[in-house]
Amino acid sequence: MTAPSAPAYASAAELLRQHAARETFRALAGALAPADTPAAYRIQDSYVAQLREQRQATLAGYKIAITTPAMRDMVGFQDSVSGRLLADQLYRSGHSLNSRDYVRLIVEFEIAFELARDLPVRANAWTGATILEHVKFAYPALEIADDRQADYASLNRSVLTLIADNAWNQGLVLGDPVAGMDADGIQALQGVAMIDGREVGRGSGRDVLGHPLDALAWLANHLAARGLPLHGGDIVTTGSLVKSQFPVAGNRVAFSLPGLGEVHLAVD
Repeated sequence: MTAPSAPAYASAAELLRQHAARETFRALAGALAPADTPAAYRIQDSYVAQLREQRQATLAGYKIAITTPAMRDMVGFQDSVSGRLLADQLYRSGHSLNSRDYVRLIVEFEIAFELARDLPVRANAWTGATILEHVKFAYPALEIADDRQADYASLNRSVLTLIADNAWNQGLVLGDPVAGMDADGIQALQGVAMIDGREVGRGSGRDVLGHPLDALAWLANHLAARGLPLHGGDIVTTGSLVKSQFPVAGNRVAFSLPGLGEVHLAVD
């Protein structure tokens, strides 16, 4: 990764200040605003680098957001975006979190993958079919995020800042790893999201850009265009099968994917 530019550093520092002050999410303005998508990712790179320095954290992989019709309708944006996962915010199923640590906690219900090896440089674009052999495990997953009381009615006008803000990621809860799933089995997965034993949504692997492996391929191609690799051991979570939920203290969140497993989160 190249050193961040001064403007990207300043924009990222402003986002970190807003988080520390628990301010409502809003689009970066003036000289701090990203002019375009590449500028937004440069800010994200600097934001993540500053987070890592603050927390002495290592990188763990990537999140992909806005991959399903449910999330595109919710956000009002019709393309996918990526963010980074940090290793100090990877949790096992059954993790408990404190709702007071977030301005507004959101949880998303996802299929995640772990890569078996570094992805080689490839002349042609990755596809779901060509990337499958590089997948070691699949997981049921719950993404933890903080939307900082974002206004979803106008969020489509703030997507560049959403990208810069690391797509709001605040962690990932993983169920047990499953090896050896084939492409058809992954696509056919049906997920049910539950809060306190009540169903709050359901979705299919088909909802994730047509196939969760296609989402993984999208990320590989997106990163290649930015000069970034995917490494063996990287975790990639591929987007929420249902609309984001907003659990509060006392809630118990679960996501069941028959054939893949379950993952649980307690909110205190």
